[in-house]
Amino acid sequence: MLLTRSTQLRQRRVLLNRDPLAPGHARSYVRAAIRAWSVPVDPDIAVLLTSDLVTDAITYWADQSVTLGIRCTRDALRVDVTGASRPLPDGGDEPVAAGCGLVLVAALSTQWGAFRAPAGQAMYFTLGFGPRPAPGPSSCGRSGATSVGTVSRNPRPAHRPR
Repeated sequence: MLLTRSTQLRQRRVLLNRDPLAPGHARSYVRAAIRAWSVPVDPDIAVLLTSDLVTDAITYWADQSVTLGIRCTRDALRVDVTGASRPLPDGGDEPVAAGCGLVLVAALSTQWGAFRAPAGQAMYFTLGFGPRPAPGPSSCGRSGATSVGTVSRNPRPAHRPR
């Protein structure tokens, strides 16, 4: 029997006031959504990255409140933080410059970014449900090598020293 995940989209949006308690409230909402929707991601990583985004937004954006968006699709959890303020002009169509400290988001998420939204600006991260792809070329660039966490369809016979 083949098990498949539901393709139903689940989402929640919450308005957070700009205050020191906002990251804690955001963590609670994300943890509750993961539990209620049975999302197959590490909840500790999800709440850590959520806290990082919300802290960045309330520290560097001029908004009095930000909106936390939590969305679950059949293959990923996505968390967005949006604000109505426009970033300062930076000359061009470059992505919105995020504040310092999003190193964890970059390292632990499947995908992340910051961009100008029609109503202001936004940052997001996703956590995929499958195994994360190995970064860079496989095994020092040797052809035929298998990356960690993958299974070769053509296994090689074991070689024993003589």
